Amino acid sequence: MSLPTPAAILGVPYDASSSFRRGPARAPATIRAALLSPAGNSWTETLVDISDASVLTDAGDIEIDPADPRGSITNGVERVIVANVHPILLGGDHSITYPIVRAVRKASPPLTIVHVDAHTDLYDEFEGDRFSHACPFARIMEEGLAARLVQIGIRTLTRHQREQADRFGAEIIDMRAWSRGARPDVSSDETVYLSIDLDGLDPAFAPGVSHPEPGGLTVREVLTIIQSLEAPMTAADIVECNPDVDPTGITSQVAAKFLKEIAAAMQTIPARWLNPPSDRSVQA
Repeated sequence: MSLPTPAAILGVPYDASSSFRRGPARAPATIRAALLSPAGNSWTETLVDISDASVLTDAGDIEIDPADPRGSITNGVERVIVANVHPILLGGDHSITYPIVRAVRKASPPLTIVHVDAHTDLYDEFEGDRFSHACPFARIMEEGLAARLVQIGIRTLTRHQREQADRFGAEIIDMRAWSRGARPDVSSDETVYLSIDLDGLDPAFAPGVSHPEPGGLTVREVLTIIQSLEAPMTAADIVECNPDVDPTGITSQVAAKFLKEIAAAMQTIPARWLNPPSDRSVQA
């Protein structure tokens, strides 16, 4: 087994592909503030200290070029991967997952995407935009960037998205199936990219999202998903926190909790890059 490499926080302050409501571009700052709050400490539930730079570093925020936002995101993620760390991306709206995965897949073995969300985000286009936050997994799957797409917490399927899921072979564990005991089956020889849309949780646990959908997962259930993965996790994102509708900051605190446990999981079962990156420090 290869030695663990650190995870790196990378903010993606982008929400121009949001529908209905903007705000997630401001989330990287509020999630960092929750992570560093003196109300908690730096230890995870599995007794990993994320204040140790060999566990978690901070690579700052990606500078988004309005003329080429997706190219900016892909380039920013590649910069972190070359520095020999595993990125944990803080969105931002869910459209950022597509350009992130484009960067990760260049250096990673075939990916199994484990996706927590109320929505499948498989629209071919939404409101005339093929790069909307409602479309990233359609773009990912049609480009062959993932070998598997496992979606958990779904409870807003439309007929079109059901057809898209069938087209791409997406494996959907909707909330009805989850309630009956269905769980993701990911083997230890797969390589995971984890994408957590915070509206996958019930609004009682994460009210600060742009598209709240009742009937979702609990914080503990999502933590169990993170902690139970037996496959190496090469990268992850946490998206759709909206500070504008999160006056108590609880949703940012939930996101920070997930960030900590993801960083610990990356240490527990180290991922391997297909092409070993050069050994350089991360520059924020």
